[in-house]
Amino acid sequence: MIHKKIIFGLFLFTFLGACAAPTAMLGPAYTFTSTGNVLQAGFSYGSSELVTMYTGKTPMENVIEITTNDKKNIQKKTLESEDFKDLVISRVKKANSILKSSNQ
Repeated sequence: MIHKKIIFGLFLFTFLGACAAPTAMLGPAYTFTSTGNVLQAGFSYGSSELVTMYTGKTPMENVIEITTNDKKNIQKKTLESEDFKDLVISRVKKANSILKSSNQ
C-alpha cells in the first residue's frame, strides 16, 4: 500500500511539475517545515504571488532593483534639486557673514 502511494505521488509530481514554478513553493515549504504553521506558509506564498502579479517581478528581483538603482538615483536627484541648491547657497552666505564679522 505504501509503495502505491509513493509511486502515485511520483507520478503526480512528474506530470504536474510544470503547472507551477518549482521554486515558487520552496519559501512556503521551508516556512511550513520550520514553524509548522500552515496559515503562515499560505500567507508567505500568497503575498509573493500578489507582489509578482502586481509588479511583474518576483520579490527578490524587486529587492535587487531597489538596492542597486535607487541609491545612485536618489543621490543624483538630491544633488540636482533646487532645495539642495538653496541650502548650499544659504550656508555659503552664512559662512561668509561669520567670516566677515570675525575679520572686523
